[in-house]
Amino acid sequence: MQFKHPEILYFLFLLVIPILVHLFQLRRFKKEYFTNVQFLKELSIQTRKSSTIKKWLLLFTRLLLLTFLILAFAQPFFPGKDSQKSTNEMYIILDNSYSMQAKGKKGELLKRAVQDLLEQTPEAQNFSLITNSESFWNTDIKSIQKDLQDLKYSAIPFRLDNLIAKVNARKSAFNKDIIVITDAIGINSNEAKSFKKEDNVYFVIPEAEQKNNISIDSVFIAQNLDNFYEISVELTSNGENSKAIPIALYNKNKLTAKTLLDFEQSKKTINFTIPKEDFHGYVSITDKGLEYDNTYFFSISKPSKTNVISIGEAEKSGFMARIYTSDEFNFTNYPIANLDYNLLEKQDAIVLNELKEIPQALQTTLKSFVNKGGNLVIIPSQELNISAMNSFLSQFGAVKYASANGNEKKVTKINFNHPLFSSVFEKKIDNFQYPSTKTSIGLSSNSPAVLSYEDQSAFLTSVSNPISSVYVFAAPINKQNSNFQNSPLIVPTFYNMAQNSQKTGVNAITIGENQPFIVDALLSKDEILTIKNADESFIPVQQLLNTKVKMTFNDNPLLAGNFGIFNGQNEIQNISFNYTRTEGNLANINTDIAADFEKTNNIETVFNTIQTDRTDTQIWKWFVILTLLFLALELLIQKFVK
Repeated sequence: MQFKHPEILYFLFLLVIPILVHLFQLRRFKKEYFTNVQFLKELSIQTRKSSTIKKWLLLFTRLLLLTFLILAFAQPFFPGKDSQKSTNEMYIILDNSYSMQAKGKKGELLKRAVQDLLEQTPEAQNFSLITNSESFWNTDIKSIQKDLQDLKYSAIPFRLDNLIAKVNARKSAFNKDIIVITDAIGINSNEAKSFKKEDNVYFVIPEAEQKNNISIDSVFIAQNLDNFYEISVELTSNGENSKAIPIALYNKNKLTAKTLLDFEQSKKTINFTIPKEDFHGYVSITDKGLEYDNTYFFSISKPSKTNVISIGEAEKSGFMARIYTSDEFNFTNYPIANLDYNLLEKQDAIVLNELKEIPQALQTTLKSFVNKGGNLVIIPSQELNISAMNSFLSQFGAVKYASANGNEKKVTKINFNHPLFSSVFEKKIDNFQYPSTKTSIGLSSNSPAVLSYEDQSAFLTSVSNPISSVYVFAAPINKQNSNFQNSPLIVPTFYNMAQNSQKTGVNAITIGENQPFIVDALLSKDEILTIKNADESFIPVQQLLNTKVKMTFNDNPLLAGNFGIFNGQNEIQNISFNYTRTEGNLANINTDIAADFEKTNNIETVFNTIQTDRTDTQIWKWFVILTLLFLALELLIQKFVK
């Protein structure tokens, strides 16, 4: 037992007063004379004995009354189990990612969590609330009631370590109580290592009852036909989905195609054929799982001619003129001496065809060209200055040449998973007509090879960034050194190396991945591009690149959909945004995230636990009651004890 005001206990010395009064109380008796004292003597003895008992009872009663009164003013209490943590600051981390859209026993997990917070959080409790997309610092439940009720699902994935970092950034002299409310879908256990040892962490992990879910993962062009695109839609089924589901394709909100889809396996690909023209729409399914991944928005631009320049001797570039035909490409070849540098920034791809050396001015221009989204293809010369070339290549990434090799080698391996060949072959092949080279140069790179020799060394490798690629060959491919020009591989290889996926492929950006996007636009210094649709408008981060603009979107837009890129009132290009598909598997629950912390079923239990463990048990009221009880007892003794 402890006391809030222990100094009051000094008044216990006052207990001496009633003792002294009792011990030294003197009464003068007046003598009375009677004729017969025998009876009076007996009465006197009885009265003295009764009076002594009464006085002792009054003494003990008054001592206890005074003792309990003093103890009551000292306010005794039994301290709570964790009373030293009563000054902790509270932080609530609430997962509002789209996996919280799943339904539990009482409805959608996020909405149920919000309702529990509104109902169970003490009104006097001060706390900070952090979600995937918003933060509310030093507030109370009444102040943010409307904000919680209006809380939307966020396209930003739930990253516990990032949110803990926000909490830890709040410097304070007090320790923290951290309540994490999440379904634990796709969380890495290492993310919990960001908690500090002195933090008190509570996990509330609501669980979905329905774990079956089908998601649309991606859309890409499977075949590029003369007048049509064959697009492939990839879907994933999580859980048990035995019934056929409808899938529909829309262009500008008009139904283009519709069919039923059965899942024999967890992965499914379905193809649609669309005209080779502008497409600005989406593909949609209907299932009983999560809603956010049932629609995939994408855009395809009407094909325009690709600009390609080859720099090198004309007689060595003839094979490219047969690949880059005039119906799809604007192809020209320039010897290095006649090159017009002003043409380079307008190209989509540049081929350095067996140049003995690259002038410094050209190196600077090519570096800028790649940074602006252009593809660069490097075919080495037999008289290559390896040291100078490696200095140039180091500007693009970890790729470099080694020593020359005079042995003939065959190209025997194709990386079918590389983007260059991902849509070229219907199935993997092992026995094709192997091209060979008489001499080659050792080539090393951190990236997987696109084509490899029989000794596993690279014949063609690439270094990519989000908007462009640099392709590097290990050997000259002129007819004197190689028969690669006669190989069936040469057409898809050079055709796809020249293509810019942002111009010729499916345009579908994932929200939150901050993927850069380059659009052709000539802007003045005061002009900016705006991205908007009927529901939302925002200005991306943008960088002027002469005749192009490089845009990054951070966490915009808030909602997935089809948008337009506008310069003022003029629409330049279509663009589409989608939510990340990382949370579609509702069975991927990592409850181990809470293994080292307290885990409860609901928020009410957390607040009750904190209240119980940290609240002192006040017992001064019992001492007041005892004081009154002994006061009443004294009155009864005075009245009834003779």
